[in-house]
Amino acid sequence: MELQILQQIINLKNKTAIVTGGAMGIGLGIAYRLAEAGANVVIADINEKAAEEAAKSLQKKGWKASSVKTDVANEESVAETTAFAVKTYGSVDILVNNAGIYPTVPIMDLKQSDFDKIIAVNLRSIFLFTKSAAAQMIKQGSGGKIINITSIDALHPSSVGLATYDASKHGAWGFTKNSALELAPHNIQVNAIAPGGISTPGTGAGSGQPVNPTIEAILKKFLERIPMKRMGEPDDIGKVALFLASDLSSYMTGSQIVVDGGVLLA
Repeated sequence: MELQILQQIINLKNKTAIVTGGAMGIGLGIAYRLAEAGANVVIADINEKAAEEAAKSLQKKGWKASSVKTDVANEESVAETTAFAVKTYGSVDILVNNAGIYPTVPIMDLKQSDFDKIIAVNLRSIFLFTKSAAAQMIKQGSGGKIINITSIDALHPSSVGLATYDASKHGAWGFTKNSALELAPHNIQVNAIAPGGISTPGTGAGSGQPVNPTIEAILKKFLERIPMKRMGEPDDIGKVALFLASDLSSYMTGSQIVVDGGVLLA
């Protein structure tokens, strides 16, 4: 068998990718690499203005990108986003379930409404978007790629106050494995990326903005545990997402790639 050249393997031209929470941070890092590889990128984010700005930043590079305001926990909004991608670019070939929230609240201080919101945004969204996008992929008949952003907390807790977040990420990892099993006959590969500490506007690290003292203390303690002695960058996740979205990962499904600077080793 003659092997494809590398440029062909990572070429995503004529592929359409939906990236949830793609307006900033890890999501934008992923959107950047997919767009650079030739994909039509749909940035789906609750922050409409930030999503528009993110799409424009990719367009200025000469890449294809659009934005759509999306409530990832709402079934109707998710369906509208999938329909938008199909109407705009003709297909849905790649889905990146990245959107997530991570309030740091001890269990005894956590309200049921807070618990429900975290689970809805972090886990229900993966179910809703996987069902919507996979239905379109099956209809197209040409397979697809689904990438779920979990966390190292899907494997080991990182700090007190993240019990619900951890539960949502354990759920995301479980959903990844079982949906991979179900969708494999349709040539749809489902994999996950488990980031460690990443410098994003959400954490405040590396953003140039004032950081909440509690978060700052957690980050400082966390950094001490990282063997590589640095926080990750969104592009560290973006490059792995490109690997999973391309033919570089053609024989992978139901896997989770840890990208954490070695912190789980400690």
